[in-house]
Amino acid sequence: GSAQALGLAERFVGDDLVLVMLADNVFGRTIRPTVDAFEQTRTGARIVLAPVAEPEHLRHLGVPEISGDGRVVRIVEKPVDPPSSYCVTGVYCYDPTVFSVIGTLEPSGRGELEITDVNNHYVERGEISYDVLDGFWGDAGESIDAYYAVNDHVRRAGANVG
Repeated sequence: GSAQALGLAERFVGDDLVLVMLADNVFGRTIRPTVDAFEQTRTGARIVLAPVAEPEHLRHLGVPEISGDGRVVRIVEKPVDPPSSYCVTGVYCYDPTVFSVIGTLEPSGRGELEITDVNNHYVERGEISYDVLDGFWGDAGESIDAYYAVNDHVRRAGANVG
């Protein structure tokens, strides 16, 4: 899983902050404000959420449960009953303790080390923050329909898609 792949980067990262961006995610706006905010705090984790209109779509994604005071209470992977109308996009900022967290993970039912488990570790410690994306977000790796939707958006936005 993504957590195992991140763990392989430990010797390159050292004591630096870590930005993980899944390659199949496309954003209509910059994520620079998220990165800047994380560089200011330099601790814990910071994720990017996107609003999702269709509950059926949320059943295929990681979905945060958000408390009344705006804190992430937990993140549920592929929930039958989504606890919010937001998904966790493929952007994660971590402090260097992420590698210690990865070392404590057990493989999921799919036999993988899951990034959702990493994020929930930070949730349990009260060390996760988030930004809500304003603008387009698409996961081109989700399905062929999602790939075409992302491709169409990028073309309409004037970018060159190969």
